[in-house]
Amino acid sequence: MPDATALYQVVTLVINGVEISARSDQTIMQAAEENEIEIPGLCHLTGLKDIGACRLCVVEVKGAPRLVPSCVTRVAEGMEIFTHSERVVNYRRTILEMLYAERNHVCSVCVSNGHCDLQALALKCGLEYVHLPYMTPRLKIDASHDRFVYDPNRCVLCTRCVRVCDEIEGAHTWDVMGRGIEARVVTDLGQPWGESETCTGCGKCVHVCPTGALFEKGKSVAEMEKRRQFLPYLTVMREVKR
Repeated sequence: MPDATALYQVVTLVINGVEISARSDQTIMQAAEENEIEIPGLCHLTGLKDIGACRLCVVEVKGAPRLVPSCVTRVAEGMEIFTHSERVVNYRRTILEMLYAERNHVCSVCVSNGHCDLQALALKCGLEYVHLPYMTPRLKIDASHDRFVYDPNRCVLCTRCVRVCDEIEGAHTWDVMGRGIEARVVTDLGQPWGESETCTGCGKCVHVCPTGALFEKGKSVAEMEKRRQFLPYLTVMREVKR
């Protein structure tokens, strides 16, 4: 059987002034990760398929008319990429402000305080103040599950829970219902989580969640640490079985 890597070309590109090589089937994000170049993101998580939802991983490509999401944009020969230009940093900060304004992210009372991807990104991007008016929604919390709680007021619609439940667990309990500002992550077409006939109770969705939207019962402020070590292992084993 021919080597799969032989089907792809090796391309040379430049990221932040550093020349690197990558396979032609790789994304900018993958090439950056292999070369220890940090690109922030919320919906991206190694082990899950990328969908380019959060737009926090955008980068500037020389000659391109607009910023591109690095997690779903393939590399190309001669690309010159800037991951933290002034334009990119300002864009990311605006996206973060919109995420904070859309839902209720009060770190001081959140179970994921200190263990939150959204909080960490805000610190890295220097977000000190939200200039947009807060929407302060009052969405119903689902505590019907025996072990876990879903708080949609803290959800950023990254769909990590949807993808891990589908791609890794194979249950597809979670999905997105509604459009635009009315979009919500739901279980079994809107049924309470505790009444789900498809949920296996594995907790993978809880541990890939980047915020405090999904957490274990009994956890108090700053106690909800996310455990994601299973993702790389399960992904490798899935590829071996193919």
